[in-house]
Amino acid sequence: MRTIAGMTWKELLRKKVMLLTLLMTAVFLLAFWFVAQTIGSNNIFEGNGLNSYTTLIYRFTNGAFILMLGFFFGSFVIAFLAIFSSFSAISGEAEQGIMQAMIPRPQPRWKWYLGRWLGYVSLGVIYAGVLFAAILSITLFHAAIPQDPAALLRAFLLFVSVVPLLVSLTMLGSGIFSALGTGVFMTMLYGAGWLGGMLDKLSGSLRLEPEGLSMLNNLTGLISMIMPADGLQRRMIAELLSIKELSGMVDITSGGFSMLSGGSQPSDAFIVYTIAYTLVALLIGLLRFKRRDL
Repeated sequence: MRTIAGMTWKELLRKKVMLLTLLMTAVFLLAFWFVAQTIGSNNIFEGNGLNSYTTLIYRFTNGAFILMLGFFFGSFVIAFLAIFSSFSAISGEAEQGIMQAMIPRPQPRWKWYLGRWLGYVSLGVIYAGVLFAAILSITLFHAAIPQDPAALLRAFLLFVSVVPLLVSLTMLGSGIFSALGTGVFMTMLYGAGWLGGMLDKLSGSLRLEPEGLSMLNNLTGLISMIMPADGLQRRMIAELLSIKELSGMVDITSGGFSMLSGGSQPSDAFIVYTIAYTLVALLIGLLRFKRRDL
C-alpha cells in the first residue's frame, strides 16, 4: 500500500490540479493578508479611554471575524483539492484502459484501493495543516486569536477531517459514475451541504411560522446528514473560539459574534456519525471496486 500511496503522491504533484490549488492558495493568502490587515487595524476603541477589557473583547471580535472569513474560504480550497484530486481515481483510469497495467495481479484490489485512499488523504491532510497554520499566523499578526493548545488541536482535527470524508465519497462515486459525472456530483453535493449550513445560520433571523421553521430545520438537518462537511466546519469554529465558554462572558447574539453563533452547533454525536459515515463510504467504495469490471 505504501508503494501505491507514494505513486499517488507523485501523480498528484505532476497533475495540473495541484498546480491550480497552489495558485489558488497563493492568491487566497495574499488577499486574506490585506483583509486581515484592514480589519485588524480598525481599532475604534484605541485612545478612547475605555478599559482594557472592552479593548480586548473588541480585538478578539476582530480576530474571530478574520478567522471565520479565512476558514470559510479555506474550506473551499480544501474541498477543491480533495474532490478534484480523486474524482478520476477509478473510472478515469478504467476509461483510459490503464487500470490493468496499474494493478499487479498478485496484489489484492483492496490494497490498491486503500493505497490510493491513503495517498489522497495524506497529501490533503498535510496541505490542510499548512493552510490551517497560515490562516492562524496571518490572523495572529493582525489581531488576537485563541491561544489554548487544546482548542487549537481540536479545531485542527476537525478542519482536516473533511479531507478523508470527501475523498471517501469521491472515490465511491468514481467507482459508480464516470470521472466527469463524479466531479459534477461531488461539487453539487458539497454545494448543497454549504447551502444547508447557510440556511441553518439564517433560520433564527427569518420571521417564519413555527411549522415553517420546523420544516426548514428538518431540511437543513437532512442535508447535514447527507453532506456533513459544513457541520464539521461550524463545529471547528465553535471549538477554536470556545463559543460555549465565551457565551458566559459576552453577548454573542449581537455584533460580530452573531455571525459565529448563528445556527445550531453540531454535537458530539454528529462527530461520531461523521466518522462512521466516512468509514461506511470507504467500505462501500472498496467492496464496489472489488466487484468492478476493469
